[in-house]
Amino acid sequence: MTGSSLPGCSVIYSQEGMATTPNRNTAAGSRPASGPATQQGFVYLPLIAGWLVPGAGHFLLRKWYRGALLAVSILGMFALGIAMQGKLYSSAKDILELLGLAGDLGNGLAYFLCRAVGLGADSVQVTVADWGSRFIVVAGMLNVIAAIDAHNLRTGRKNS
Repeated sequence: MTGSSLPGCSVIYSQEGMATTPNRNTAAGSRPASGPATQQGFVYLPLIAGWLVPGAGHFLLRKWYRGALLAVSILGMFALGIAMQGKLYSSAKDILELLGLAGDLGNGLAYFLCRAVGLGADSVQVTVADWGSRFIVVAGMLNVIAAIDAHNLRTGRKNS
């Protein structure tokens, strides 16, 4: 615990109940921790693979159930958005379209494949297509979060 050194202030700070633990120096000669953070290799591979293919980052880390759940939900939401004739953003004329483009790019290879074969409307033609556009953007955002989760698991910032 630390206190305030200002006169007339008696504020006490405590780390008790905090979500993070304070950094502690390890004693000399102690064993290094084992786990994903100490493995050799490219630590950004789960992040990149998870962005390109939903769930792939978790599959690389042998988190089969989590990877399958993410792949099914993200690809399912993306497919529903395409089936509803949702718009795939390809350019940004204003801030809202820029945010839509950023969300769409979060889908990784699915976005680029659909753009290549001409799926995804250029403009919304029916009412349900607006919902489809939102499904696609949210799927991309979820995919980015999942890829970051895989990276955090790989680096040891997060325990499984």
